[in-house]
Amino acid sequence: MSVVALGTTQPLRVRTVAIPDPGDLLAHLPEHAPHAWIRHGEGIIAWGEAARVNVPPGPDRFAWARDWLADILGDAHIHDEVRQPGTGPLAFGSFTFDPDTPGSVLVIPRAILARRDGHAWYTTIGDPTPAAVTPLRHPGTIRYSDAALTAPQWQRAVAHAVTRINAGHLEKVVLARDLNATAEHPIDVRLLLHRLHQRYPECYTFSCAGLVGATPELLIRHIGDSVHSLVLAGTISRGSSPSDDDARTAALLTSDKDRHEHACAVQSVRDALAPLCKELSPPRDPELLTLPNVVHFATPITGRLADGASALDVIAALHPTAAVGGTPTTTALTLIRELEGMDRDRYAGPVGWIDARGDGEWGIALRCGHIDGTHARLFAGCGIMADSDPAAELAEAQAKLRPMRYALEG
Repeated sequence: MSVVALGTTQPLRVRTVAIPDPGDLLAHLPEHAPHAWIRHGEGIIAWGEAARVNVPPGPDRFAWARDWLADILGDAHIHDEVRQPGTGPLAFGSFTFDPDTPGSVLVIPRAILARRDGHAWYTTIGDPTPAAVTPLRHPGTIRYSDAALTAPQWQRAVAHAVTRINAGHLEKVVLARDLNATAEHPIDVRLLLHRLHQRYPECYTFSCAGLVGATPELLIRHIGDSVHSLVLAGTISRGSSPSDDDARTAALLTSDKDRHEHACAVQSVRDALAPLCKELSPPRDPELLTLPNVVHFATPITGRLADGASALDVIAALHPTAAVGGTPTTTALTLIRELEGMDRDRYAGPVGWIDARGDGEWGIALRCGHIDGTHARLFAGCGIMADSDPAAELAEAQAKLRPMRYALEG
């Protein structure tokens, strides 16, 4: 375990004040340690670190993280003029996909700027240094190289997974692949955030401890006793023309493979939420979520939680969903470790924020990359079913890599 608490061992002094509309939130981010959770121009940005912890791996890591936050934030001296979800102190978090893999992190920022539902606020912890906002830096030329598996090797992994599924070992498995990107100059996370948010406003553009992306999948929104999740599974890439788009969408709507994949993902979320909820929305037909690069089947699920559950308790019950793991979960995770040839790190893990009340918003870290200096490691994954075609799955993975490639290249 590694904990960094900056400045003092005394209780945190937290002040939240209402402010005029700050305009473009991302324009206020400094280059050092930027954190963000933005959709349609609303959300939260933050910088600096009042406290930071590397969450120990293991099956109880979400409970450990909840207790650590309770210890740190429970003693805080909080002056909150706004009293909305996300006001007062909060933590940004990002967890590894595999519970046994180290690397999960929680960060309590020193400064937080936010806008939501007609309210804007600024939160400070202690006496943070005013942010020095510098011009965005371009990374220059980007070179790509294979990471864990080449494209042909990954297709062979998909074919092997299809064989295992047809043999009755499991129903679905999600296989991911990674891609290395090397920039001419150090990569400015803020530039990636600006590009992703402009191109994919429907997604949740995020940054947490070097993990940056724009995820379409909301794992959990927890406000009071209400809970909301958006399940995505079943995907087709966008066409090259309006008529091609229409044909591809029609193919998705009539695809038994994609509908079944989506149904598995929805059922896994409902089964996980049911023990925590006193009310849960009835099943419904999926909608279509159309993004610039792909079209997804999407189903919103809402419920009312029993007393006392925090956002981290809900995440512990949900992760990993069938949308990023497979069905049944244990068998799928074993096959992922066997076939992917890599550690997913924080890709496909929960990412988001949680406040001192236990409210928060968390997505699944998709359409993302880990940024370290001039290097970026990009990720994409596909749900493999009994009738999956390896070439088609590779094309889908390449489509899912486009957001981060666009963010790097412009």
